[in-house]
Amino acid sequence: MKILSRMLALLLFAQFVLAQEVNDGNELLNRPADRTYDIILESGYLKVGVYENFPPYSYQVDGEPRGIDIELGRRIAEEMGVEFKVHWIIPDENLGDDLRNNVWKGHYLAKQRLADVMLRVPYDKTYAYMQDSTGEYINEQVVLFGPYQQETWQIAYNPEKLDSVETVAVFQYNPIGVEIDTLPDFYLTSAFGGRMREQVRHFHKVAEAFEAMRNGEVSAVMGMRSEIDHELAKSENKAFKAAGNGFPGIGKQVWDVGMAIKHTHRQLGYALEAIVDRLVKTGEMNELMASQNLRYSVPGYYRAFLDEQAIARAEGNL
Repeated sequence: MKILSRMLALLLFAQFVLAQEVNDGNELLNRPADRTYDIILESGYLKVGVYENFPPYSYQVDGEPRGIDIELGRRIAEEMGVEFKVHWIIPDENLGDDLRNNVWKGHYLAKQRLADVMLRVPYDKTYAYMQDSTGEYINEQVVLFGPYQQETWQIAYNPEKLDSVETVAVFQYNPIGVEIDTLPDFYLTSAFGGRMREQVRHFHKVAEAFEAMRNGEVSAVMGMRSEIDHELAKSENKAFKAAGNGFPGIGKQVWDVGMAIKHTHRQLGYALEAIVDRLVKTGEMNELMASQNLRYSVPGYYRAFLDEQAIARAEGNL
């Protein structure tokens, strides 16, 4: 009986230890070994993982977090009745690394530095259920859920250099700027048998490509629509226009963007999903985007079951 009592006491002590904050020297980065939904509410804050230096989604101005994902994170935390705290994510080599380092395991140099939820994650069922050579699910440690935006590719051009951009074929003869090592980079350097390759100019950021367009070095810039909208909203870029062309052979021209949590935190996921679902359907997500001078499209996930009137309401067209 004494042995059983000691075992029970040890078990309770172990559970108590797991629930405590682990002090790694930075108050904002401390977290219990397993921050469940109830522990998050009790702690009074939600740590939202967003990519650093990634305008217009998440970035800093004079040390203050800005961007559409920052505003969404604030709204989610407000709906939960807790404080919003940002967890900056430095992108690794691929999405799998980012999920491992920031959602379910932690980087080997900072195991405790995890977000409660990560934003700006592609909502892709194929990726979610991807298997390795042994049949094991590669992403079984995370749950991808809660699509809140549909993203697409976009070109902005200088009307003084180009009358219009009806097709990307014009960039066989006109220079175009892209962020290096992105899909637009790979696409424009390989499409049409590589005939546009010599006209592609590489930059570290889309903003740098726009600066080059202002200086006359390129005639156009390609990036994600929100990135392009963000730059077009700036006064120094008011002379430029958004093109309406498509991108044959690029693969996915549109995709849904959602969230990710650790697979054991389903209760948190249900709560967050309910909040985002309401924001999308009521048009509040569109209002958040508009406040950042960004166009909004309802995720394809919702287009599968919402009628035209509901989609129009969600996109602010009613």
